[in-house]
Amino acid sequence: MGEMEAIADAVTGGLVGRAVEPAAGEGDSHTREANCLNCGAALVGPYCFACGQHAHVHRTLSAFFHDFAHGVLHFEGKIWRTLPMLAWKPGELTRRYIDGQRARFVSPIALFLFSVFLMFGAIGLTSHGINTAKASADAAKELQKDQTKLGILQEQRATAAKAGLPTAKLDNKIADVKGEMTALQALKDGKIDATTFKFQNEFLDGLNTGLGDAAKNPELLFYKIKTNAYKFSWALIPISVPFVWLLFPFSRRFRLYDHTVFVTYSLCFMMLLLSAGSVIGLVSASIASLLWFVPPVHMYRQLRGAYALGKWGAAWRASVLTVFAFMAIGLFASLLVAIGAFE
Repeated sequence: MGEMEAIADAVTGGLVGRAVEPAAGEGDSHTREANCLNCGAALVGPYCFACGQHAHVHRTLSAFFHDFAHGVLHFEGKIWRTLPMLAWKPGELTRRYIDGQRARFVSPIALFLFSVFLMFGAIGLTSHGINTAKASADAAKELQKDQTKLGILQEQRATAAKAGLPTAKLDNKIADVKGEMTALQALKDGKIDATTFKFQNEFLDGLNTGLGDAAKNPELLFYKIKTNAYKFSWALIPISVPFVWLLFPFSRRFRLYDHTVFVTYSLCFMMLLLSAGSVIGLVSASIASLLWFVPPVHMYRQLRGAYALGKWGAAWRASVLTVFAFMAIGLFASLLVAIGAFE
């Protein structure tokens, strides 16, 4: 069921991207019209001058599935011009789009929407592959260790209470151990996979007692975090833009629009890279780990091309932007935790 939902996410992403940036018209001509079927304007040429729809529309089943392929994959000339440039010449792609070459490339927001759905679809499809018997066995061992730790903490608390000493810190430690044991038990029983457990720990290690009930139910909180990551992924754009602006403070040449296009295309590449890494990781984790070296290089190339920088100017900005990227991810993660905790 999870695999089908992941596939549906990828398909939905293509359809949303198609809706945001529809093609000027539709493929094969199976009708001959004097007026546009969409707005009624007189037709001159293959497209309507008023609304942009193709002058001729199809009414065949094969053409319907052809359109479906277009909708899912954005399977047209634009995507084949955009993706190679996004990978190898991201700065040139960014600058050309900013300078007005819009018809040649998939817009940043359309590509962003598709990349988001594709990334979550790829992660959903591949994360189940590591839910192995070994992970369950390791969880059982950790569970035994935590059981011993819990016993010691409970004895210490009983001793402190008998002596009239404060027990607040011990109570917090006991609550933390119990929360970890709950997650380990779920992993041992196969209710969550190893990837989920890993990310859950990374998110929940930063929680404090101020989160109250949310920290007592980490599984529910993490479920909310995953759901909100999907829904609020767009927030990465406004979170990241100020960091790029800081690389060119008070610049009259480069405006917020330039930075927004830069950020959006950059995020598209990173999400597509993560999607590819999820699939490659099923074959070779060591090869997938090498992909961590790609983002700084990509940032360097995009900065140099988009802002016409020299090697040194692009290099130091790429280094700073790499640090900024982790800060932006941290802010985004904090946002997800806060939303998940107080929903």
